[in-house]
Parts: sequence; C-alpha cells; structure tokens
Amino acid sequence: MAWALLLGWPLSALAATAECTQGLLQRLGWRFDTTAVTAPQVHGGPVCTRASLAEAQAAGDLSVRWPGTLAEADRQALLQQLLDDPATVCAYAFELGAAVQRATQALQDNESFRFTGVQLGWIGFGARGAPAQGWQRVRSFGRGYVPAASNSRALDAFYTGRVRAECGVGRQVAQLATQRELYGDAAFDAEFTADELSIGTFLGLHDTDSILLGAQAGQFLADGKAVRTSAMGRQAFVGLPGFIEHVFDKGTLDDLSNQAENFVVVEVGEGAARALAEHGGLAWYDQRNRALWQLAQGIPRVGQRYFERLLYERDPVLRAQLAPRYRDVVQQMDQLLDDAFYQQFVIYVHPRGIRPVGYHIIRLLDRNPRTPFSIDLALHNLHTTLYRRWREAQLRHCATTGRPGSLTSDNN
Repeated sequence: MAWALLLGWPLSALAATAECTQGLLQRLGWRFDTTAVTAPQVHGGPVCTRASLAEAQAAGDLSVRWPGTLAEADRQALLQQLLDDPATVCAYAFELGAAVQRATQALQDNESFRFTGVQLGWIGFGARGAPAQGWQRVRSFGRGYVPAASNSRALDAFYTGRVRAECGVGRQVAQLATQRELYGDAAFDAEFTADELSIGTFLGLHDTDSILLGAQAGQFLADGKAVRTSAMGRQAFVGLPGFIEHVFDKGTLDDLSNQAENFVVVEVGEGAARALAEHGGLAWYDQRNRALWQLAQGIPRVGQRYFERLLYERDPVLRAQLAPRYRDVVQQMDQLLDDAFYQQFVIYVHPRGIRPVGYHIIRLLDRNPRTPFSIDLALHNLHTTLYRRWREAQLRHCATTGRPGSLTSDNN
C-alpha cells in the first residue's frame, strides 16, 4: 500500500490493517521480535533453498527485529514491504507446494480421468455430458469449457468423475486444482469467476479471462530453461508448469499422442536443486537427454516398454538377456540417469501421474525413438498475479472477520 495512502488513514484503521498483514506474514513463517534496536532489522534468508519452513526458521530465516517505539505508519509500511519480499514469496511456496501435492495426488487417484479410448471432442465428459459434471461448453468440438455451477464442483469432475483429456488439459486442471487446494472450496468458489477457470486448448485460452493464459493472468514470468529459478532454489520450482517436447521435426515422430508431455512440478529434491544450480538450469540436461537418445540408438528394442523396463524398472531378467556388446552402453545410460535431477525432479503428467522426470525421458525413448526431447518451463504467474490475489484474499478475510490467519481453514 502506498505511503501517501497510509498517511491518510486513521490510526485505528492502520492498526487493524497492520494486524492482518502481520498475521499473514506470521502464518507464512515470519517471526517478529520487539527488542532494543533503534531501527528495524530484517533477515529474509535463502528460503527457497530450504527443505521446509521449519528448516528455514531453524537457520534464522524470516526474522524481523524492531523497536517497540516504531510508529504505527512505519510499522505498516515495513509490513507492506515484506509482502513483496522474495523471502515471503519463497515462504508462500511452502503453502503452494502442499497444495500442489494434494491436487496432483487427487488427480492421480482418479482412474476415470483418462487419455485413452474413443473421445468426442478435445475434452470428453462421457455419456452424461459436461453439464452433469459441472461444466458448460463455450467452444465447439469440446475445445473450451467453463464451470457451470460452483468452481469446486467443476473440479470434482477431475477428482472423482469420468473425463477424458490430453496432457495439456491435464496440466491446466492441475494448475487450477492447486488454486482450489490453496484457497479451500468456499473461497475458491467466491474468488474466481467461471471464465477465469476456462479449460481447453492452450491457444483458445488466450481469448478468455483465464487466470493461466488469458486476460486475467496478469504478469507472466518467462524462464524457459530455468536459469533464474535454479539460482533461487528448490522451492521456486514448486507448482510451475512446463513441457517436455521433441527436438527434431514432426517427421521423426512415430507416436503423435506423445510428441510432448505437459507437466507441473510437484517436488524438487536437494540433490536435484544442487545439480540445477551448478549447471545453470535445464539446458545442460537437454544435452544429457540427447546423449541418452544417442546411446539408445544402438540397442534394439524388444517387446513393449522396452527401455522403460530396462532403464527405469531395471528389470534384472531383461538385463541378463542383454548381449555383451550392449552392456557397457546400458551402464553409461545408467550413470547418466543416476543424476539427482532425473531422480528427484518430480512432476505430474496426465495420465502418467506423479513421477520423476527421468521416467518420462526414458518412456519417450520407446514412444518416439527417432528424436531426443528437451525440457522447458512454461510462462507462469504463480509468484506474481496469483500470489498477489491469494494474499489479498487472505487480508480481506481478516478485515471482514477480524481474525488474522488462514482463509482456507474457514472454508474447507
């Protein structure tokens, strides 16, 4: 909030606003100590590198020391600054991470959310149709839908209903479901319009009010090869959308349904984060992906899911059947895949579920063996527009109820 606006507020309003703002910051992990200092001392710390909020606090992150004589207007100004502090955004990432885990687990658990079989249109809601599952069609051939009733009921179609869609829609749904888990059902229904939760083709979303890619998306962050995100640390990746895509042209594709895989990041382990920071992002792993693809060219595939069984499951029977001339090649591939990035960079891809990225790179050796694949982050607004909308919703809730703390706990 601007300094000029603060000066115009009565003291009681300033105090109430400060209480709500401080309550939200404390919920996110900030600690405020009144001590004998002459000016506020703020230490955010490298919160995004921590495994948990508890670890961040144990390391001394997210701490404020301020004098008891600090004027109310100055206190409020400092609290407002902290809302935009990078450490606060990283603290919010812990909330976001818990939400994305709940959302993707629910989607993974619904065996009736599929990507195979006969489907009428881009998204198929089965014999009962979209209205019966809470959605209204807004574009032809099933290419665009918005919630027809409550937002949470519409998302339930993907949690428990029968729906068919490709992985791009799966990514959209995972992103929207994360917001549902972050807000709680009642607030999710109240805070977003139906048009803001549009789903369909990615191109079609640009002509909607979609909070993901449309008019209400606001400020995007572009970091395709994750250079900046890798420098920030592991929690900066949580919830981000991305895609795994073929490198060579479409003429090299044998399975068009697997020309790309859209994902959201669920978790990044310490080793994976360290490796990404050391190598400066994802471009280095595109080279490793190509090296794996080149090594695979010399090994004949036998049966279904050959490389998946050989390299991901490491099937001992299949390995014992390898001709001696291929064993050194497989060992080289094992060494590449033992990199922490392939093991600990965990993503959700519909309908494969929650798995490490190495699984997908291996799987694509079977599906489209004539091209390597690259990995990119997509445009996102998780740390900009969506973060700001969430925090403002929390503050409005506090102002209305007089209770600093969690909007979600009152709405689930």
